Amino acid sequence: MACMAAAVSNGVRLSPVASPRGVAPRGVSCSARSLGVRGAFGLRSRGGIRSLGLAASSSESGFLVGDGLLKGIAALPALRKSDGEARLGVRADAGAGVVPAATPAPKKEEPWMGASMKPLIASIAVGVLVWFIPTPVGVTKNAWQLLSIFLATVVGIITQPLPLGAVALMGLGASVLTKTLTFAAAFSAFGDPIPWLIALAFFFAKGFIKTGLGNRVAYQFVKLFGKTTLGLGYSLVFAEALLSPAIPSVSARSGGIFLPLVKALCLACGSKVGDGTERKLGSWLMLTCFQTSVITSAMFLTAMAANPLSVNLATGAIGQTISWTDWAVAASVPGLVSLLVIPALLYVVYPPEVRAARRAEAGGGDLEKMGPIGCGEFVALQVGLWIFGGVLGVDAVSAAILGLSVLLTTGVVTWKECLGESVAWDTLTWFAALIAMAGYLNKYGLIAWFSQNVVNVVGGLGLAWQASFGILVLLYFYSHYFFASGAAHIGAMFTAFLSVGTALGTPPLFGALVLAFLSNLMGGLTHYGIGSAPVFYGAGYVPLSQWWGYGFLCSVVNLVIWLGVGGVWWKFLGLL
Repeated sequence: MACMAAAVSNGVRLSPVASPRGVAPRGVSCSARSLGVRGAFGLRSRGGIRSLGLAASSSESGFLVGDGLLKGIAALPALRKSDGEARLGVRADAGAGVVPAATPAPKKEEPWMGASMKPLIASIAVGVLVWFIPTPVGVTKNAWQLLSIFLATVVGIITQPLPLGAVALMGLGASVLTKTLTFAAAFSAFGDPIPWLIALAFFFAKGFIKTGLGNRVAYQFVKLFGKTTLGLGYSLVFAEALLSPAIPSVSARSGGIFLPLVKALCLACGSKVGDGTERKLGSWLMLTCFQTSVITSAMFLTAMAANPLSVNLATGAIGQTISWTDWAVAASVPGLVSLLVIPALLYVVYPPEVRAARRAEAGGGDLEKMGPIGCGEFVALQVGLWIFGGVLGVDAVSAAILGLSVLLTTGVVTWKECLGESVAWDTLTWFAALIAMAGYLNKYGLIAWFSQNVVNVVGGLGLAWQASFGILVLLYFYSHYFFASGAAHIGAMFTAFLSVGTALGTPPLFGALVLAFLSNLMGGLTHYGIGSAPVFYGAGYVPLSQWWGYGFLCSVVNLVIWLGVGGVWWKFLGLL
């Protein structure tokens, strides 16, 4: 009876009874193990009936239940206990044996950790197809082979059979394996300052959020502008526009100042990467801040590092100098219209789930972690270095490394945490790889060949200058898919397109300004087209397909605004 009480109280299985020579069993042996009371008794035993005598070995500490108890068992439901791997049900009937029923749990299949095969095959197929197309006249074999590898890499980055860094590294490996590039050439862009500046931006964001300064600033923004999510977005957009003339690096401006702030705002409003809340606020806010960063870069001569290059090339091509004021006045009206339209457009086509940001009091953090200086003072120092770096002789990357050194020295950020920022290192890898391949496409003469053929074709159409310049503008703008640097694009194509445009009748200063403005706006097409793109894309809130899709949509809208509204304004200014 004690055995049955223990069985009922513990909900355990009963061991089946052996019956020799076809004799029906008359009892059930319950062991300490089968009762699940191993911990209570400290026993490991097995009970069994060897004969009709219902005897159990005392050395095995068996517990016996007579056949009289079977009648009571018959009235009870099946007793079950899960042992983590299988379930054993026991059914007892008067005059019948105990029937076990084992159901093994299904084994979990290990997920495939390798590449997604369909996207991988598609990427390779694109590269192989271009590789075996006969090399056009005027193009070197190395240039054409590098184009095939570059296109395969871009397709791989879009379809993502592997993480972006892995795809880009495979592209570099293919270029070295085929002797299209030397190892030094393939990995040359890892010495370029821009990828490192972008990686450093992620480390700053870590410290900004970790200390609590990000929360404090974020809560203040929400408190002041958070009546609506759209108002919160506009506050960030125009704050960045105010800083843009003073910080000539869009990478430093976006990555070092606004990415940490935007991430803190997303977290404060409950929008995180990886838990399904990205669309709550983060997706729209990240995409909005990125798309408007290319607009503010186009509005001021000193808002993007490559803008002075456009001015220098224009001076050589048309013999006219573009001043800071000329640039700012010409860009002011179309720029302001774009800054108003783009956030609202994205709010409609890619809406956040939260339409009113949460009201919050100013939060804090452990600001004492900064050691000798406070977080606010550190940010002010860092921004000051970026603003006055040119005067002080300190470039943006040197200022960023100095800032990171302060963070590491004071313990705000540890080197182990920097190593753990996988997105930073992944972004550094794929962005540097694309810069290297795109740069050597230019060095191998492919871009010059393309530009010259475009010039010859457009010039031979016999169209009015407005139509010819329109075609040149579209080709100049959308060829940026093949560039990972605005400076490289400007250096390769600006002079040729401006020269042909003016030769076909385009007003020289008008043509130079339009191409200069578009040299910034085209950066919004991809996640690698301008310094701010890897920064905001790397935050992980927006899928790549949506990033490219909305990038194309915004490019069309920006072209309409800058050539339409801008055209009216430029006519008023006397440029047309």
